[in-house]
Amino acid sequence: MPLYEYYCTDCRTTFDRIRPMNQADAPVECKNCESSRTSRTISIFATHVKGESTSAAMKTTMSNFGGGCCGGACGCGH
Repeated sequence: MPLYEYYCTDCRTTFDRIRPMNQADAPVECKNCESSRTSRTISIFATHVKGESTSAAMKTTMSNFGGGCCGGACGCGH
């Protein structure tokens, strides 16, 4: 199961939760204050490709995100 990151608007903390993909956007309680005013955030990760420098691998990884807020995957039209 994937690991998702969430943000609580009440206590302004982030926390993660392992959940099935079909429950990624379902309501989830904050681990810190138990508020239900939470939302899933976009998590970014880095990888290292053998034979490339770390900065070259990071540039390649980051270029795959495209422009705008998330390369248009969120439906915002960017």
